[in-house]
Amino acid sequence: MTTFAPIYRGRFAPSPTGPLHLGSLVAAAGSFLEARTRHGEWHLRMEDVDAPRCDAAAAGEILRTLEACGFAWDGEIVWQSRRGEAYAAALERLKAAGRVFPCACTRRELADSAIAPDGAAIYPGTCRDGLAPGRAARAWRLRVGDARVSFDDAIQGRIDSDLARDAGDFILLRADGLFAYQLAVVVDDAETCITHVVRGADLLASTSRQIFLQQCLGVPTPEYAHLPVVVNAAGEKLSKQTRAAPVDSARPGPTLFAALDFLGQRPPAGLSAAPVAELWAWAMANWRLADVPRGPAPMAESV
Repeated sequence: MTTFAPIYRGRFAPSPTGPLHLGSLVAAAGSFLEARTRHGEWHLRMEDVDAPRCDAAAAGEILRTLEACGFAWDGEIVWQSRRGEAYAAALERLKAAGRVFPCACTRRELADSAIAPDGAAIYPGTCRDGLAPGRAARAWRLRVGDARVSFDDAIQGRIDSDLARDAGDFILLRADGLFAYQLAVVVDDAETCITHVVRGADLLASTSRQIFLQQCLGVPTPEYAHLPVVVNAAGEKLSKQTRAAPVDSARPGPTLFAALDFLGQRPPAGLSAAPVAELWAWAMANWRLADVPRGPAPMAESV
């Protein structure tokens, strides 16, 4: 795989399951500002590897909203739905190295498993030493063994993970034939030479898995910064499922102002109704990653 370029290369990687909302705009703004104020590149990737959940119309709407908000990305957009060959090649390398194993377990059979912080079932190792007689492989899992992963997050601090306890042997190829998010992200970050990942803290639990997978594939590990997640009054992460209000492409300034304020940048109140270009000029001159808070906070969406 490609080695890293000697410059800052960041990225924003939305999943096109619905329109851009305040929570996703926070992640976009944080990653964009950190890249641009460090004189780096900012790339865009559509994480549409989970085809049944993704929508081409939503992807188009996301792109139009980003443009209306004043974002400009470098290079061509990466579409995970078009990169199956790259993911298949990575999986074959892991098979050749003995890093993965076939799994016949169904969701029902894993229903009583412990749950990881991100809601995934922690695999109990049922098929780790081979398939039971008469059982056929449904998925492929990465063998984690006794791996421990530690990294320093630029916002969340030191993170330590015992993968067997916190995740278990996790899926790389799903029973429906689709490649899993963890594999796709690692392959894409490596092949596009991403050096820094700035994203929401809802993905913090996935990072140790991704770092271990990077180690298994022999690719570099980016630096990470996990931004606080915007939640509603009920403490739920803003999403399509929680009916998050979409960004108004015709009037994006107030939502962009709210995103900057949520990120601890404290833009002057007089900019709340300013044109997008004026907001970005202020943000570029005043961005400080050190001012970003660690934890989430409820925030009104009526902006």
